[in-house]
Amino acid sequence: YAVAYGLCTVAFVPRPLLNLAAGALFGSQLGLASALAGTVLGAGVAFCLGRVLGQEALRPLLRGKWLKAADGQLSRHGFRSMLAARLFPGVPFAAANYCAAVSRMGLLPFLLATGLGSIPNTAAYVVAGARASTPTSPAFLIALACIALPGLAGAAVAWRKRQRLRGR
Repeated sequence: YAVAYGLCTVAFVPRPLLNLAAGALFGSQLGLASALAGTVLGAGVAFCLGRVLGQEALRPLLRGKWLKAADGQLSRHGFRSMLAARLFPGVPFAAANYCAAVSRMGLLPFLLATGLGSIPNTAAYVVAGARASTPTSPAFLIALACIALPGLAGAAVAWRKRQRLRGR
């Protein structure tokens, strides 16, 4: 499952669907292990693919201004920047992979940050998938809260930033 998961992430299949499926198929513990392994594998494949293709080939997939800013940030503060990108909801997984690939960030810090930063979100979706047959169970409801609350917080931060930019 982890290999199929990894290949699916490279093909832009949404990770939440893969995480829900991992939980439904394997339960919470094995589902989390397989989903995290697939996450790191897929991110690593995308990173290496991005390194081989280079910045010019990826420019159509990533906005130029965003790519330049991400390159600077990831080159200077790779591990902590990638960790934050994985923890913050709304940062597209594939875009983060390819931005890291064309930066000067190393593969090992990228993989470590991806693995660590993906744990909370992945766990929430896997538990939700594992407990989907009992939608009133505390575990399912807590998993839903762990999915919804960071998403709402991210939306609020984005809305606030947009309001500040409009006010200038």
